[in-house]
Amino acid sequence: MASKVELEILTPERTLLREQVEMVIAPAVDGEIGILPEHFPLVTSLKIGVVRIRRSEEEGFLPLAISQGVMEVLPQRITILVATAELPEEIDIERALEAKKRAEERLKKEEFDKTRAEAAMQRAMARIKAARDNQ
Repeated sequence: MASKVELEILTPERTLLREQVEMVIAPAVDGEIGILPEHFPLVTSLKIGVVRIRRSEEEGFLPLAISQGVMEVLPQRITILVATAELPEEIDIERALEAKKRAEERLKKEEFDKTRAEAAMQRAMARIKAARDNQ
């Protein structure tokens, strides 16, 4: 079995990451899914959350905040296509905490679009988790 698999994370604006990794854990719509080299082929939808990447055992996991998207897995390649993705060092945690608070306030109002507010809440929580997991 190969020890690494190529991972590529793409958004409409940029290629966030392209490198060889040992493992990827992603928030699939049916629950978290772990991918190792030589994984069987699959395509799955991803929900807003945190993708965790293990480059090597010594480095541990790198958390990335993502929005909804899809992941294609082939034995030697993983491609993640999402609307947004952020590295921990790109996240302004204070701004994310403020966004979470605004979303919580909007969810309390009946006339506000709850679907949008819930998505905003999930994005803020993913950003906070990714930033804090990397500390």
